[in-house]
Amino acid sequence: YYLANLPATTDLRTLAATIKARWICEQAHQQLKEELGLDHFEGRSWQGLHRHALMTMIAYAFLQHRRLAYAGRKKKNQRASASTNHARRTPRHRRSHPSAAVSAVPTLPKANP
Repeated sequence: YYLANLPATTDLRTLAATIKARWICEQAHQQLKEELGLDHFEGRSWQGLHRHALMTMIAYAFLQHRRLAYAGRKKKNQRASASTNHARRTPRHRRSHPSAAVSAVPTLPKANP
């Protein structure tokens, strides 16, 4: 059940979108606390709290950007390999190499000095 202060004429899609938007915000806040330590601030100043929150939000935005870019590349590679694999025969066994393992968030490339 949900309690909302939307007008009585609001359609069900708008209500569902509002509920979903709140859920997305709650999930983002939970990730900020779990992954980036938003709740680990032990300072004594309001300015320090704001700086800590800002840095964790910047880090979160960067990680989300990397995750979305990785997901986009993964989808693109799956579509390309699916279209080329129709002509090939399926192999009898898979070869897996430890170097081919992919992490959830890709590592950053090393910068050239």
